[in-house]
Amino acid sequence: MSGKPRLTYLNGRGRMESIRWLLAAAGVEFEEVYLETKEQYDKLIKDGFLLFQQVPLVEIDGMKMVQTRAIMSYIAGKYNLHGKDLKERALIDMYVEGISDLMQMILMFPFSPPDAKEKNLESIKERATNRYFPVFEKVLKQHGQDFLVGNKFSWADVQLIEAILAVEEKVPAILSGFPQLQVFKTKMSNMPTIKKFLQPGSPRKPPPDAHYVETVLKVFKK
Repeated sequence: MSGKPRLTYLNGRGRMESIRWLLAAAGVEFEEVYLETKEQYDKLIKDGFLLFQQVPLVEIDGMKMVQTRAIMSYIAGKYNLHGKDLKERALIDMYVEGISDLMQMILMFPFSPPDAKEKNLESIKERATNRYFPVFEKVLKQHGQDFLVGNKFSWADVQLIEAILAVEEKVPAILSGFPQLQVFKTKMSNMPTIKKFLQPGSPRKPPPDAHYVETVLKVFKK
């Protein structure tokens, strides 16, 4: 096995996408193994690879890590994206948790029944506009710095740019009332490692389509 982290998940965004974003932002190359059948998933469980019988699975530094939050916390700490002290780390964790709440809605959206899609899309728009994005707009405005915490690039910045782009895919004008976030988006998108990840052919996955939804339901069926 090479020294690169090895990611096991489906060939789509899901819970692995934020991990891909974080590794890419840190400039770390990784390998991927895609689950396509329930048998592959069951074998991982049988072989003891999945502590809680769930993916994502990330093999890194001799560990087989599961649980998205734990994986990302480790990567952020390893690549100096988790603040310089406990207070910065607490702020980063708070911001990440908030963004994760919004991302959970986006994550579940492709699995909405057809008659609930419009309502769920409206919920994403409402939450982003009234609850989540105003927080980060205010933070950036108050301290007048490029990054959310300590004027240094962190895990929170990576999560926020991922969330902004994910919401924009569904609501293109979502940032119209957030000038600070517009500037933030431009700066983040032009950081070399992120710019590379946003190019065609990168490990970034496209928005979930019907085939992805079908594969998820097939692999994880009870």
